[in-house]
Amino acid sequence: MDVSESASISSGIAARYAAAVFEIVRDEGALDTLESNLDDLSAALNESADLRDLLSSPVYARDQQRAAITAIADKMGLMTPLKNVLGLMATKRRLFVVPHMVTRLREMIAEEKGEVTADVTSATPLSNEQSAKLSETLKAKVGRDVKINATVDERLIGGLVVKVGSKMIDTSIRSKLNSLQNAMKEVG
Repeated sequence: MDVSESASISSGIAARYAAAVFEIVRDEGALDTLESNLDDLSAALNESADLRDLLSSPVYARDQQRAAITAIADKMGLMTPLKNVLGLMATKRRLFVVPHMVTRLREMIAEEKGEVTADVTSATPLSNEQSAKLSETLKAKVGRDVKINATVDERLIGGLVVKVGSKMIDTSIRSKLNSLQNAMKEVG
């Protein structure tokens, strides 16, 4: 089995769990709460090496994983359907797909709201005003509401790299310098 097969299997597993949670939460009319819970869960995954270890380490027994993830979900105040699916995933030894499930749930919520997500990388953090203006500009181009997923990469020096779906716009100074360097190599 190669890496792409493994990733595909993980995505498939995550998609099934995400679909189950999404259907239950949508029927309850609580997609906004789910979206907030996903933000909290993503932040916890980014900040806690121990949590990432709990999800991926085979050292923990199923019961230990289930007890730990349920306690974490309770402490975070996650909604019942999400907490229950995390417990089920622990029982089935599938917590390793939680990041894929979070991503898939975000996609499903955005689709339900008629939104598209733009991954924006900038050299410095975007202000709320800049983010709102960029969202409006992208909405005019895409024709749908755009949610900004902003990250910072100081190596860009300045400018932005914007990815919406399969399209990418790179206005970073780093890419312009690289283009200039390539052009100079051709001349010299």
